[in-house]
Amino acid sequence: MDEFLGAALGFPAVIFGAALVVVVCFWLLVLAGAAGHDSFDADLETGPAGLGGVPVSVSVSLLVVLSWFGSLLGTVLLHRSETGGTTRAVLAVAVLAGSLLLAWAAVRLLLHRFRRYFPAEPPPSRLDFVGSVCTIRTGSVTATFGQAEVVSHDGSTAIVQVRTAEPFASASGLSGPAAEEAPLVMGGSGLLYAYDEDGEFFWVSPYDAALDPGPNTRPHQLPGGTTGRPGRPGRPG
Repeated sequence: MDEFLGAALGFPAVIFGAALVVVVCFWLLVLAGAAGHDSFDADLETGPAGLGGVPVSVSVSLLVVLSWFGSLLGTVLLHRSETGGTTRAVLAVAVLAGSLLLAWAAVRLLLHRFRRYFPAEPPPSRLDFVGSVCTIRTGSVTATFGQAEVVSHDGSTAIVQVRTAEPFASASGLSGPAAEEAPLVMGGSGLLYAYDEDGEFFWVSPYDAALDPGPNTRPHQLPGGTTGRPGRPGRPG
């Protein structure tokens, strides 16, 4: 037991031991629901090191555990040797580098086998907003100008460029004084029903929650693709 504690608190095992404590605390927070297992995916990129395809926390945790185990074994063997002075210090550094290198190779091999259990998610796309309800943020929306605020699936908001195929009053079927209350004015609701890739804007139509057909009905894209000028959008129903 004394030999184990001496090796665990000696160089270089103590370095990976401190990292192991951090890893254990992180996974305890994940189990308690205070952190997500993918908390560091947006901050660290492990692909260039050959450790991509799984959450960063998984690959780094495996790397730390295996490095600690390798350095602990190397430190025990080093303590049992009769070397000392400069030679022992050089060997300790070699154990540090060797355990890290062997752990990296082992983790790459493990991830190669288990990467299929972590399917890659497609990157976010503007097309994800098609079919979403937006809030108009400009005074009005025309065929050449307009902006709207839309909420993404993760709860964040984005300001997007929107256009309507014809003046909002005509598209909503209103005229005269009633046109001033048409949906496609500031604060009103609109439906993003297509995306124009050339112009990098969304086609929007007036939206009325009372006419919503339900969550299982998603507006279709324009025939022949998402680009081009559509005809009169009409109201969903």
